[in-house]
Amino acid sequence: MFTLAEVASLNDIQPTYRILKPWWDVFMDYLAVVMLMVAIFAGTMQLTKDQVVCLPVLQSTVNSKAQPSTSGKADFTTVETTTGQGEAASIRTVSFGSAPTVTPDVPLSRATSSQYQPTESGQELKKEQKDSSGRKTNLDFQQYVFINQMCYHLALPWYSKYFPYLVLIHTIILIVSSNFWFKYPKTCSKIEHFVSILGKCFESPWTTKALSETACEDSEENKQRLTGAQSLPKYVSTSSDEGSPSASTPMITKSGFKFSADKPMIEVPSVTILDKKDGEQAKALFEKVRKFRAHVEDSDLIYKLYVGQTVIKTVKFIFILCYTANFVNTISFEHICNPKVEHLIGYTQFECTHNMAYMLKKLLISYISLICVYGFICLYTLFWLFRIPLKEYSFEKVREESSFSDIPDVKNDFAFLLHMVDQYDQLYSKRFGVFLSEVSENKLREISLNHEWTFEKLRQHVSRNAQDKQELHLFMLSGVPDAVFDLTDLDVLKLELIPEAKIPAKISQMTNLQELHLCHCPAKVEQTAFSFLRDHLRCLHVKFTDVAEIPAWVYLLKNLRELYLIGNLNSENNKMIGLESLRELRHLKILHVKSNLTKIPPNITDVAPHLTKLVIHNDGTKLVVLNSLKKMTNVAELELQNCELERIPHAIFSLSNLQELDLKSNSIRTIEEIISFQHLKRLTCLKLWHNKIVNIPSSITHIKNLESLYLSNNKLESLPTAVFSLQKLRCLDVSYNSIALIPVEIGLLQNLQHFHITGNKIDILPKQLFKCVKLRTLNLGQNSITSIPDKISQLLQLTHLELKGNCLDRLPATLGQCQLLRKSGLVVEDHLFDALPSEVKEVLNQDTSIPFANGI
Repeated sequence: MFTLAEVASLNDIQPTYRILKPWWDVFMDYLAVVMLMVAIFAGTMQLTKDQVVCLPVLQSTVNSKAQPSTSGKADFTTVETTTGQGEAASIRTVSFGSAPTVTPDVPLSRATSSQYQPTESGQELKKEQKDSSGRKTNLDFQQYVFINQMCYHLALPWYSKYFPYLVLIHTIILIVSSNFWFKYPKTCSKIEHFVSILGKCFESPWTTKALSETACEDSEENKQRLTGAQSLPKYVSTSSDEGSPSASTPMITKSGFKFSADKPMIEVPSVTILDKKDGEQAKALFEKVRKFRAHVEDSDLIYKLYVGQTVIKTVKFIFILCYTANFVNTISFEHICNPKVEHLIGYTQFECTHNMAYMLKKLLISYISLICVYGFICLYTLFWLFRIPLKEYSFEKVREESSFSDIPDVKNDFAFLLHMVDQYDQLYSKRFGVFLSEVSENKLREISLNHEWTFEKLRQHVSRNAQDKQELHLFMLSGVPDAVFDLTDLDVLKLELIPEAKIPAKISQMTNLQELHLCHCPAKVEQTAFSFLRDHLRCLHVKFTDVAEIPAWVYLLKNLRELYLIGNLNSENNKMIGLESLRELRHLKILHVKSNLTKIPPNITDVAPHLTKLVIHNDGTKLVVLNSLKKMTNVAELELQNCELERIPHAIFSLSNLQELDLKSNSIRTIEEIISFQHLKRLTCLKLWHNKIVNIPSSITHIKNLESLYLSNNKLESLPTAVFSLQKLRCLDVSYNSIALIPVEIGLLQNLQHFHITGNKIDILPKQLFKCVKLRTLNLGQNSITSIPDKISQLLQLTHLELKGNCLDRLPATLGQCQLLRKSGLVVEDHLFDALPSEVKEVLNQDTSIPFANGI
């Protein structure tokens, strides 16, 4: 036997789940408990007190022709037996008349014959019969017990016997149906996760702060609208309105916590203080809500399961009501029993009474009443389920009451769970909506960011770059701290991996700012900030994955001098991803594009007339269309690196103002076209390094003004004499080739200052090399040189000498006569340096403050 507590546990759910129990579910749970108590009470009464009492129907009452009794009065003696399990049969004598009579325990035939045979106490018996009333049955105790039990099972309707158990089973089914969605594994985990997140969102200090600040902002905004007060001075552009951003420009507009481009930003005083721990917990909640939404919105299993269990309860109610109502009238106090045991009892018919009939009937009526109420609630639930689309949930009311206008509507199971929560308390959904808003999340990040990155901390991260400018690099932050714009002496600002970067009007305080780096950072700017950047920004670096990440306002910076674009500008099907027009960049001088181009973007021709330097670094994609280069007549420096070029493009020969050409890391094998460079009168630097060039044509002599020639990392085996006819040559780099001999004609290069021949097969240094008395840099490392001539002392301006990786056994003592050479500029093995005379080492170890130029 199970206890009531064990049965009630079926209806037990976690206390936190109660927010998903609308009033009808709660009411049905209470009804189920009452029905359960009815079942338990009826079952208890039936097991302890349920009994049937039967008396035989005498033949005289059935057949009027039967022999009348010899006595005018008969005794009715009944024996009551209880049918309770495990209880001994009890005997109770009931007499109708003046004197009780107990039938002796004798067989029925004997008892019958005793009616006609006088006993020893015949006179006394006659006297008793004369005084008693009722009819004599002549049945003994065992026969009464037997017939009572027989008639209990035969005469009573089955519903009277099994009513408590049916009620118990039906109630358990209803309880299980009501809470099955909380127990089913595929829905239980989602519900548990939802309730956990909902509780944390409801109790989070950020929710209170966000909603409070919303109200505060509304009041402050109204106040500012009335007074016209401004918290920041607005930057006044010195230029005309030309170049103002269009409607599609990513400016910050008034939407949620985004600020208008036409109005200064108003700092709203904080209502509450959010400490670091609460801020981190709120950030984690935003991430959990985002992942939970993506997981739950994909299916509607919870909704279908709830509808299914409601339908099951409704069908169960109809079934119970239909068959139970028919049994109300079958429960009665009196029953006629025909057990067909006349050969054992002597009677064919018995009249029985059921002592629990009235109680069971009242319990049944009560049960039907409860079931009717339960059923009507089920019908109402079905009406609610199909009255409105519960697989869609709108936060329209929350959006109207707060400034979080970006709270998205949700669908499927997520929407259904929120509808259920609304039946409990709509405040839960309102507070939960705060964590669905990107504006709210950005505001939290902003508060946490400003709390962490103070002015003092940012000042510690400011450094000096190679150009001796003050530089600040911010990496992977949730936004740009407000204190950044208080660093008024900053020259360079680098923002990397900051997807929610916003540049406010306060940037107008940074009067020294001329260079900005945006690495995967599609920053948005206010109108005042844009006006400042348009007039003051000179250099901009933009690194992106998709061209859409380039902010639209970049194309409107009319005073920009240098633009660096690093990212993908070519689709998979080799179609150009177009940049927006660069026509507004009227003062652009340097354009650097590092991408995967197959042709030069046509928009670059918009800035062709005033462009002086063009750099294209490909990732190995072959650049095939170069005709647009002809329009860049003012380009002085051109770099086409890693573009898989096999020959020098002919379009280059039209660039009459070209001074420096860099074709590094291509696949150029021959440079016969070099003769056409004679038309480029201003060409002074030619870089053909990291290619596959085998020889240098003699036509190189036609480039009369060439001062720098870079041919390192090629496949040269010799240096032609024509190279040494370039009298203006100041730098010659032929490192990492297969050159075995330095021609004696090298002495003709009287202006040579930098000679690099590292990584070749040189074994002897010609004496004519040391006639190049202007040499400052001489790199001879990784060759097969066995000795250094003493004439090296003639190189009085030598500041850098590399000899490491050769076959030297000593260094000449005349190194000490190279007045500008110091140990820091001498690259050689330690044992060779240690073998020098002490006075030479002393000279080389001296410090010098004489400046020198590298010139590379």
